Amino acid sequence: MDVREFVKPKMNPGIPKISAGDTVRVGLKAMEGNKERLQHFQGVVIKLRKGVDGGSFTVRRISYGVGVERTFPFQSPCVQNIEVLRHGKVRRVKLYYIRRLSARQARLKERREKAAEQAVPQQEVEEVLEGVAEQEEMKEAEAEEEEKAEEEEEVEEGEEEEAEAETEAEAEAEAEEEQTS
Repeated sequence: MDVREFVKPKMNPGIPKISAGDTVRVGLKAMEGNKERLQHFQGVVIKLRKGVDGGSFTVRRISYGVGVERTFPFQSPCVQNIEVLRHGKVRRVKLYYIRRLSARQARLKERREKAAEQAVPQQEVEEVLEGVAEQEEMKEAEAEEEEKAEEEEEVEEGEEEEAEAETEAEAEAEAEEEQTS
């Protein structure tokens, strides 16, 4: 028998794709009496574990000079959301060596690749693209209005020039008639 046949883990939709070395801010539901509030835990992901139960990840931070590690299951309903603040450039999946380093040595270089695009939820990307499309439509509409206004000005100028030419022609005709008479 396999446990997978009995248990189907439900992945939390508020968790984006994360990897070891990422600096994340985990939003947790905290119950205090009858009130429920959101408590944040910010640190570096030092371990990812995938398994039959859905897996888990461990986040480490330094609090008042003491290293604090906390492990969160991926399918936990207590994890409200995860915000990826930066992507660390690492070559390992388990970053246990960071435990023995000082705060300055434990800093990781930032990875600037496609990971930044992956950190943004798809819904936000679609909203941004819709906003850009609306702005482009507005710019096109403004450009069309400006073109129409310029055409109207050119027509008005052309009519004014024709009127001036007619008045000049009439004035010349009158001047010729006066000279001949």
